[in-house]
Amino acid sequence: MSGPARAGVFIYAKDLPAMTAFYRALLAMTVIHEDATLAVLQSPDLQLVLHAIPPAIAADIVISRPPVPREDCALKFFVSVDSLAAAALTAAAHGGDVSGPRWPGPGFVMTNACDPEGNIFQLREPAPAAGATAS
Repeated sequence: MSGPARAGVFIYAKDLPAMTAFYRALLAMTVIHEDATLAVLQSPDLQLVLHAIPPAIAADIVISRPPVPREDCALKFFVSVDSLAAAALTAAAHGGDVSGPRWPGPGFVMTNACDPEGNIFQLREPAPAAGATAS
């Protein structure tokens, strides 16, 4: 992707380094800008902007381990991955979670995930071809 992104997702983060490491590993993203308050990650499909919550506000935010999913959010983005099983292992290794039911979609299988701060998003993997066995 050259030039400014035409679309992306902006997430406020209490722990910017942890959130950057999580999304970078899970979604195989490249960091294209990083400083003390901002990290911009990019893949061919998505630009993700992570912005540090100011310390005075972050001090009052409690993040549990494992994270408690933030169920009361009006927005949820989705990202495609090659394997939900591999994504679950990577997410767990970086403080997040991929679990719960899986649902079929047109040409994909989807499930919910949450990052280390409880932000919920959806992961999709390509559906097995007709006649193929799932791994």
